[in-house]
Amino acid sequence: MSELTRIGVAIEASLLGQFDELIAKKSYASRSEAFRDLIRDALVQEQWSRGTGHVVGTVTLVYDHRVRLLNERLTSLQHDFHHAMLSTLHVHLDHDHCLEVIVVRGRAAQVKRIADALISMKGVKHGQLTVTTAGASG
Repeated sequence: MSELTRIGVAIEASLLGQFDELIAKKSYASRSEAFRDLIRDALVQEQWSRGTGHVVGTVTLVYDHRVRLLNERLTSLQHDFHHAMLSTLHVHLDHDHCLEVIVVRGRAAQVKRIADALISMKGVKHGQLTVTTAGASG
């Protein structure tokens, strides 16, 4: 762990009370850890919005497997970007619907393009991309 630096923060009592409630609800060990998580999240979101840096993400899809050629198109797109694909989880939700979670890694802009291409395919009922940092080493 790197060296810690203490800082002071001025905050309204009512806002601090709400923050403490959130900390308790999420089971943080301390305010410091909650602040660190907020800062990390803001930094990841800034990196994401610029489209720079490396990120890791999950693309979650719910789709109707009966849609003509959808399985083949989903698989083909993943093969087109095989260098960015880390893993796939496939779950049969019911007779007609599947859930697929695809773990992707790469430059933020490319990960977004891949996710958009997957989510926009005909037959995908819902899709969502969630991203986080790929770590200091990228």
